[in-house]
Amino acid sequence: MEAEYVTTPFGRRPMTLAMLVAQRRARHDETVKSVDKWKIYRALCEAKPHLGITDRALAVLNALLSFYPKIELSDDANLIVFPSNAQLSLRAHGMAEQTIRRHLAALVEAGLIVRRDSPNGKRYARRTRAGDLHQAYGFSLAPLLSRADEIEHLAAEVVAERLHVQALRERISLLRRDVAKLIETAIIEAVTGDWNAVLCGFRHLIDSLPRSPSMAELELLLQKLDLLHLEIVNRLEKHAKTKNLSANHYQNERHIQNSDSESIIESEAQPVERHATLSTADRPSKTQVIHPSENKIIQRNGEQEPGNQVRGKDVREGYSSLKAFPLDLVIRACPEITAYSPSGQISNWRDLTAASIIVRTMLEIGPGAHQKACEVMGVENTATVIACILQRTSQIKSAGAYLRDLTRRTEKGEFAIGPMLMSLLRANAEADTRKSA
Repeated sequence: MEAEYVTTPFGRRPMTLAMLVAQRRARHDETVKSVDKWKIYRALCEAKPHLGITDRALAVLNALLSFYPKIELSDDANLIVFPSNAQLSLRAHGMAEQTIRRHLAALVEAGLIVRRDSPNGKRYARRTRAGDLHQAYGFSLAPLLSRADEIEHLAAEVVAERLHVQALRERISLLRRDVAKLIETAIIEAVTGDWNAVLCGFRHLIDSLPRSPSMAELELLLQKLDLLHLEIVNRLEKHAKTKNLSANHYQNERHIQNSDSESIIESEAQPVERHATLSTADRPSKTQVIHPSENKIIQRNGEQEPGNQVRGKDVREGYSSLKAFPLDLVIRACPEITAYSPSGQISNWRDLTAASIIVRTMLEIGPGAHQKACEVMGVENTATVIACILQRTSQIKSAGAYLRDLTRRTEKGEFAIGPMLMSLLRANAEADTRKSA
């Protein structure tokens, strides 16, 4: 383990308070067994917007990590690497030495590495007679070990924000399509209103969005499109109700009873039921005859439309999407997820998503399984399912396999979150009862 000694840079490089804070932060006040260096590096790649480092600086850090012989960064090992700039240039894909020095300074300023300069400014190591490393001068990787939790939380926040923005973009795309087609329908149906002005306002909303919008701008646009969509739907529904009340359906249809029917009551009931199930949009434009005994619709020109049963269900029933539940209900059913929130509490769906990403890593759920679940269930429902898996982690052997199975069942329409949450609520209530007894 490195000696906890604050050192200053060699030569004319000045000592700054940021360097002192970085060295003091590298002290291990809490015992950390070990951290996978490549896992931390991947988290740094995700969290780089919050740390103020570039991809070129990360390439130099990748080269530095490759000089550390072990996979694990451990407290009980010497975490100083001492390659020359020429060696770093080779492992950084031929990057110029001047560029390497600039990015090394950026890494030191960001507090990700610490300089351990020798008396003459060179990087080297002294070994014992047995060949063990005794003293080394170069760059210390200790800050990566001490800031591992912070880096993982920052990476989880970035991933959660990216998923949230992705969900916002998807919803905006759907609303853009729906609003455009609803306005087109209103113009075709001659619904009362200045729909050209509505269309111009809709296009202005879309065109005013910048090429790379922020999350706040996307949320504001989504809110405006939601209101516009709701207003258009309400006006179309009002127009449809007015049109239905003014229309006389019996002028458009002709009812012919079959005298050979076995039941007069049945022959009278079936056309009425057929009339109730047909809406104005579904009603055929040609004059039709309803044959009670065969339950089929026959056109006047003799053609027959197959598959239209009088007493059948509507074959156009849509796929029932996975129902979402209130956030407070999810937290009451899965209270353990709160401990993994970067902010220490869960007050909105974004906090729950960030906590679920940390839990996903802890439960060793693969990125592919998580991405598939987000596509099938949705981001918020996936976070709810991961919270439920965490709550019952002692009863689940493989969290990744369990999530993949739930995703397949959701695709088939065989899974619902409600029973899972209700079961957890009952289990929590029983546990509280036993404690109070």
